[in-house]
Amino acid sequence: MEEEQLISGLRAQSRKTVEYLYEKYSRALFAVVSRIISDKDIAEEVFHDAFIKITRKIDSYDESKGRLYTWMANICRNSAIDKTRSKEFSKSSKTNTIDDYVYGLESESGTSELVDGIGVKELLVDLNEEQRFVIECIYFKGYTHSEISEEFDLPLGTVKSRIRAAINVLKKNLDRI
Repeated sequence: MEEEQLISGLRAQSRKTVEYLYEKYSRALFAVVSRIISDKDIAEEVFHDAFIKITRKIDSYDESKGRLYTWMANICRNSAIDKTRSKEFSKSSKTNTIDDYVYGLESESGTSELVDGIGVKELLVDLNEEQRFVIECIYFKGYTHSEISEEFDLPLGTVKSRIRAAINVLKKNLDRI
């Protein structure tokens, strides 16, 4: 199914389209959540809620701002980050550090294979080391701009400039995916 068909099917609330979306994208989207939340049960709950949000908020998707997968991955990522910041989550994991959730092993979640499968790793090769670092921190490890700035002692403006430059390089190379 082409992206345009998928979007129109979701907007029409087609059950067949939702099933197709789940079948084709659930593993990759669940991996986005699993990178941030290592507890499988909580990650499944967050993914489920995010998937429902994707199907219900499809009218807010703007094709001119990016691809459908990127929009869906951002919803999943933001839902996972919101969960880690919730009082409920912090109370249930007082003995664990945030590193346990941010730096999950790729082999356990299977995320590296999924990222390779959708072509993202190949695009990152074109970025310089500084750009690749900030993109990996934000999109694969769940950091915010401010957290990168504080954690790695970089000015916030520098972090944002590197992200902007990286996104410009990635946009130029989108046709390779």
